[in-house]
Amino acid sequence: MGRAFEYRRASKEKRWDKMSKLFPKLGKAISIAVKEGGSGDPDMNSKLRTAILAAKAQNMPKDNIEAAIKRALGKDGIEIHEVNYEIKAPHGALFFVECATDNTTRTVANLKSYANKFGGTMLTNNSLEFMFSRKAHFEVAKDKISDLEDFELNLIDAGLESLEVEDEIVHIYGDYTSFGTLVNALDELGLEVKKAALERIANNPVEFSEEQLVDIEKLLDRIEEDDDVQAVFTNIA
Repeated sequence: MGRAFEYRRASKEKRWDKMSKLFPKLGKAISIAVKEGGSGDPDMNSKLRTAILAAKAQNMPKDNIEAAIKRALGKDGIEIHEVNYEIKAPHGALFFVECATDNTTRTVANLKSYANKFGGTMLTNNSLEFMFSRKAHFEVAKDKISDLEDFELNLIDAGLESLEVEDEIVHIYGDYTSFGTLVNALDELGLEVKKAALERIANNPVEFSEEQLVDIEKLLDRIEEDDDVQAVFTNIA
């Protein structure tokens, strides 16, 4: 998995750190999880549990998390929908864009305007589905694991596909269908999860030159700044 995963992880986190509207985006994810799972209890709603773990990993205050859950449970809450869009960026880069919006007309119009301005093209839905694999991704502190080999063996039955160590962080990857079993396995081991996310990983990542990346990043930055955009995954190696 290596560099393709780490490039998107590092670049995405760098941008999200700069975004002043991070908590509202996380709040949307929590609200959607409550509505789709039919429960405000993370023990009964695995998707909500995922959203809360992601929010906590970004240091979202407990009060904000609880407020997002309450809003979703309220009868008068705004209906938010999850929608995906696919874009061909400059130099053949591919973007899979996950959105959460109360107005899909506005969202697609905005994305089209960004693509037109920065040399991209909107693609028909499902054009890129086969280009990306959905993965569950977790991060835990290396110093909390006494024996990495035993740790890996303990997670195999829970759906572990690969384990990577980067400095003081251990990255755990599995198929997206194994998210729940991996969460339970990590809980049983008594480990604090620093990150929990469902990601789309490029099956065939592509190397781009520094000059090409400048053009690609202009469009990528603008898309990720949009309030309706939750995440963008690319085929950048």
